[in-house]
Amino acid sequence: MLRVSLNQPAPNFTLPDFSGKDFTLADLKGQKNVLLVFNRAFT
Repeated sequence: MLRVSLNQPAPNFTLPDFSGKDFTLADLKGQKNVLLVFNRAFT
């Protein structure tokens, strides 16, 4: 796992969203702020 440093760009990653479609952080490049929430689903 890569170590993330403060005040540095986040490394790019791809994960599936709730509908199963791939989401890539790079798709949001240029946005001023990005808030990611990693919700753990309980079944």
